[in-house]
Amino acid sequence: MTHISDSRWLKSAAVVAYSLVILITTLAFYGLIGFDGAHLQVGLLTDPYILQILSFSLKQAGLSALLSVALALPVARALHFMPQLVAKKAFLSLCLLSFVMPTLVLITGLVSLMGRTGLITPILPNDWNLYGLNGILIAHIYLNTPLAIRVLSQQMAHIPDTSWRLARQLRFSRWQQFTHVEWPAIKPSLLMLLGFIFVLCFNSFAVVLALGGGPGSTTLEVAIYQALKYDFNLSEALTLAWLQFTLAGLIFALIARMGKLNWLSADTSSQRWQPVLGRRSQHLHRIFYYLSWGALLLPLLALLPTVSEAKLSNIDLPGLLQAAFFSLLLGFAAAILAMLLAWLLLIPIRRASLNRLENQRVVLQWLATHTLVAPAMVLSTGLYILLLPRIDLDHWGMCWLIFINSVLLLPFVIAQLKPRLLQFDLQYGRLSANLKLSISDHFSVIWPFIRSVTKGSFALALLLALGDVAVFSIFGNNTFATLPWLIYGYAGSYRMAEAALASLLLLAICALLVFIFERHQKTQTATSASDKMTRTPKND
Repeated sequence: MTHISDSRWLKSAAVVAYSLVILITTLAFYGLIGFDGAHLQVGLLTDPYILQILSFSLKQAGLSALLSVALALPVARALHFMPQLVAKKAFLSLCLLSFVMPTLVLITGLVSLMGRTGLITPILPNDWNLYGLNGILIAHIYLNTPLAIRVLSQQMAHIPDTSWRLARQLRFSRWQQFTHVEWPAIKPSLLMLLGFIFVLCFNSFAVVLALGGGPGSTTLEVAIYQALKYDFNLSEALTLAWLQFTLAGLIFALIARMGKLNWLSADTSSQRWQPVLGRRSQHLHRIFYYLSWGALLLPLLALLPTVSEAKLSNIDLPGLLQAAFFSLLLGFAAAILAMLLAWLLLIPIRRASLNRLENQRVVLQWLATHTLVAPAMVLSTGLYILLLPRIDLDHWGMCWLIFINSVLLLPFVIAQLKPRLLQFDLQYGRLSANLKLSISDHFSVIWPFIRSVTKGSFALALLLALGDVAVFSIFGNNTFATLPWLIYGYAGSYRMAEAALASLLLLAICALLVFIFERHQKTQTATSASDKMTRTPKND
């Protein structure tokens, strides 16, 4: 008996996929090493300026992670204990939009809101400055607190009714309920969440580049960019890249050992028995909930007054629409390639999971998703330097841009596809192997099972691809600009009205994709529930 994943050509395709993902990182570092005698400079690791950069990178990432989780906890508890909250589902969708929103849209909104001439700047302290640690923390908290809210609220929804009933019988106080019921349920996710957000902020590029405000607020990723863009010091860039890759990789390995984060699953909590918060506690949690609404909406709404200042005669509407079309075109291509690669990369992971080869599964998963911690700027620049003397990048640069973006999307696509594919293998894998289905027949059987999650994963991949700035800054050209690059150009030349208009257009596209993603997530959840209800002991 053979499983469809044991097909010889699929095995070969999976090997090719793993080789490509590993090769792109290897070639990027080789490109830096092989150019003009570049080499690791170990002495840089003791340089005071590099140590300051490392210290600031760790400081801002640590503060961002801690503050994001601390602010998310009361909101998550409000969502869990107060099902009567107004517009709860809309808020969860807004949380997803805020997390996956292109960074430059948020930066434009924050500058419009609390920049030097921002809408609320007059009511802020006289020494207020958005640029520096203040702006970096605000942006990172805005982007990552919604992620923490979704994770924690979904984790709390998994607390069984029996735990709450037992706590009631034992007459636990609210503090005892939190320490003995809630905390054990959310503690594992809390640790993973802190590590995941730390990695995201540690590798942050666009936020620090736009809001850093000077050498004192520089992170390793921006220092790599500066070493490549302005100094062209490849040895320094290579050394910093290895330092960042090593530190982020160690943290990522710890996260992988802890477990997983189901932050993108649909809201599946139903009306169950659970404690009722006291009146004072309800008022407090309701305040946190509505303050979160305001905090998430303000930077987006601040774009509207800025747009109203634009003069229609100065707006290049055809250029704006062309940039939107080009962004979608590149995003579609990268998302399709990412979906194909993810499917192939999951074949050995699925086999290792079915055979309970845990160590092999962890290694394969790390290889498939290691680009989560690889500096995007290093991947782009290393490959650019390697390819420049060998091929015509004016003609083939866009192809490499699509390929690099697709590899960077893999960790998110794999996280979406893997649970559903493993569920299919667990329920129907043995039957599928016994029937000895052909590849086409197997696909016709598995497609109804994974259709919703596949469409949702594609929408997510497209959503993330639309926000690319780092790769386009290396492989892009002036002939065709994407919307994020157009926003960056407008903001850099102080054309904030045009930047706000382009941001609103990009935000509208992202909001539509979030709607599509959420709809397919709900369909997937309903299908999963139906599968569980109709499953018999024989099927198990």
